[in-house]
Amino acid sequence: MSFRWSLFSLLLFVLTGTSAGASDTSSSSAEKPRITARYSENGTSTQTKVYQYVQPNGTVAFSDKAPSSGKYEILLFDCYACNPKSKVNWRTIRLNRSYEKDILLAAKTYSLEPALIRAVIHAESNFNPKAISRTGAVGLMQLMPGTAKDMGVRNSFLPQDNILGGSRYLSLMLDRFQGDLNHALAAYNAGPTRVEEYSGIPPYPETKAYIERVNILLQRYRNLRT
Repeated sequence: MSFRWSLFSLLLFVLTGTSAGASDTSSSSAEKPRITARYSENGTSTQTKVYQYVQPNGTVAFSDKAPSSGKYEILLFDCYACNPKSKVNWRTIRLNRSYEKDILLAAKTYSLEPALIRAVIHAESNFNPKAISRTGAVGLMQLMPGTAKDMGVRNSFLPQDNILGGSRYLSLMLDRFQGDLNHALAAYNAGPTRVEEYSGIPPYPETKAYIERVNILLQRYRNLRT
């Protein structure tokens, strides 16, 4: 997903308040607060809902079911490889050699492995240049409008522009985290501030699944015969 925690594939709704994407529907202060998440009808990805809450012992827990009591937050994720319950076999899924020239150009421009760019594209959009997530991430490397603008991308639907912008951002994340690939991937998915807050990979199911699957795809693309 490209800096999804605060800008892209993650929407976070707090039960004790309201936001642009949620409304408090509780009818009484004595009742347990409820929210209704409102999604765009233009999304192309399947979203996973994860409930995050703090257990009595202070441990942060993640579940696909809401806790019976207490405050919780709903985390909504969407990217091709981000669903923790995905049934895709990432070790056998067919690889894709599309956009070879654009990927090689981006790899040379930002000193990245072509296989890494290809793995991220596969994980983000499954090579669909018209992909739009429910949170507004666009194109092959799923760039949010703000990120695209920061990376100098004028049209995120154009494969070359999108690949160059996403690769530039990925390169910046690698620099920011001293070349640690997993931390850079976590930053690409959840946002660099989250990686810094946790001094490593955030404990989000989406982010962990994303990193694992990109690494699987990376090794497979490295071994792909030319």
